[in-house]
Amino acid sequence: MATQRPLRFGILGAARIAPDALIKAAQNVPDAEVVAVAARDPKRAREFAAANGVPRVLATYQDLVNDPKLDVIYNPLPNSLHCEWTIAALRAGKHVLCEKPLASNALEAERMAKAADESGKILGEAFHYRYHPLADRIRALMTDGTLGRLIHVEGRFTVPIPETNIRFDWSLAGGATMDLGCYPLHMIRYFSGMTPRVIRAAAETGPTNIDIAMDVDLELAAGVSAKMICAMKKDSTIMASFSARGERGDLRVINPIAPQRGHQLTLKTASGEKTETVPGDTTFTHQLRAFVKAVRGEAKFPTDGVEGIINMRVIDEVYRAAGLPPRAT
Repeated sequence: MATQRPLRFGILGAARIAPDALIKAAQNVPDAEVVAVAARDPKRAREFAAANGVPRVLATYQDLVNDPKLDVIYNPLPNSLHCEWTIAALRAGKHVLCEKPLASNALEAERMAKAADESGKILGEAFHYRYHPLADRIRALMTDGTLGRLIHVEGRFTVPIPETNIRFDWSLAGGATMDLGCYPLHMIRYFSGMTPRVIRAAAETGPTNIDIAMDVDLELAAGVSAKMICAMKKDSTIMASFSARGERGDLRVINPIAPQRGHQLTLKTASGEKTETVPGDTTFTHQLRAFVKAVRGEAKFPTDGVEGIINMRVIDEVYRAAGLPPRAT
């Protein structure tokens, strides 16, 4: 692969997230260009390509992952297809940026990470929030002593989603925890630097085995508790937040997931209360820059396949604690 030309990305599927998550981001990252797409419906692929300026349309997913002109495959397919097509792309010699959650379950994530290791290629899980400067600021405040010893951490993400959406489909590894809860679960772990243990989980279900809401109690360490709440019910309010309480102060963040769309960080300590925002490009632009650097061998990609295994183990445990099966392979 030439190191002086941009990395050439191909997209698996004409997913609605792809324009923001990759195509627009690539316009701000000279070292990346989106050059091909393939979808199950050729007509939809052609329409997607025309609408988003993607120059080439390939006939099948297999054609895309095998294309020798591509360096990286972006996989925003339904969760149930992440494992199969990510492994196919890795074995075809492509780096892969896979949408979150990485897999249907931890066993699949382990297979994906193993394939990445065997191929020598980069496997990244697209937790885009992690790459914005706001995430760095939150992590610093939680680990530099500003809050003192942590007592409680909480993450919430609720969005009303139509019941016709694929997230309500068991065969596609759907569920509120998979699509929404994975973010606050990841944040709780990353910002605190601790791996949570699931104490209790209560789910509200819609279709069989599909959680439309989840309330989870976690333990991070002795004396350090956490809570995760997510919901995709039709009457849910749109809310994304993260908060932490320590012996010396409190932290609350509104919209840590997509801060480019507006956010607010509030810190309360003995010195008083202050509110701030953290400037930056879109989370997707920051993420793409980091991924390109990893492919170039300039830096490690933090949310890689090994990290993805840990994420999926926590998600699996949430489902088990709630009396629901982890998503099927």
